[in-house]
Amino acid sequence: MSLPLFGVYGVSGCGRGVMPLARAQLALEGIPATQLVFVDDQPEVDDINGHRVLRYDEFMQADASTRQIVIAIANSRVRQKLAERCTADGVQPWTVQASNVVVMDDVSLGEGAALSPFVTLTSNIRIGRHFQANLYSYVEHDCVIGDFVTFAPGAKCNGNVLIEDHAYIGAGAVIKQGKPGQPLVIGRGALIGMGAVVTRNVPPGITVAGNPAKQFFKG
Repeated sequence: MSLPLFGVYGVSGCGRGVMPLARAQLALEGIPATQLVFVDDQPEVDDINGHRVLRYDEFMQADASTRQIVIAIANSRVRQKLAERCTADGVQPWTVQASNVVVMDDVSLGEGAALSPFVTLTSNIRIGRHFQANLYSYVEHDCVIGDFVTFAPGAKCNGNVLIEDHAYIGAGAVIKQGKPGQPLVIGRGALIGMGAVVTRNVPPGITVAGNPAKQFFKG
């Protein structure tokens, strides 16, 4: 009888950081680690950290009752492209999260998320598809986050903030709290630089950096 097959798409640092979380999550469900693999389009090795590395076509051809995958790719545009490919091929999106992630009240989390250790999602939050939250990042109350958003380690999103699709929040960046009915807005595809302190709206496609954050260039 075939067993389900689970994949972590990507063998870079992001993928290797997600893999132990995926392994621990499956262990709690009684699924053997042999059913967990790396997936990569151009693998250079057959094994990384004790897990097989399969090309995507090998992953699709492997004997399995179902296939689920978490896409551990930091580039949100690539992540979307791969997500669409997997959906078209019937591969189910898989959410992986560390055992010590804190999720409070009324949090809606879209499919395919990857939540690293010490991530906190407080209350009354809406998060879109394929969200990536790295070590020690948090989302405070009454925030809305779009699809394919990435939080680098230590990113801090305070309450009443709207973050649109494909935004990237750099390591240690701080987003000031907005107001009820008047959220602080991070536009679609905006990039918030490492350590930036964001005190006002950021237009779509803009990169900001510094304290207070100022426009650096338009991407």
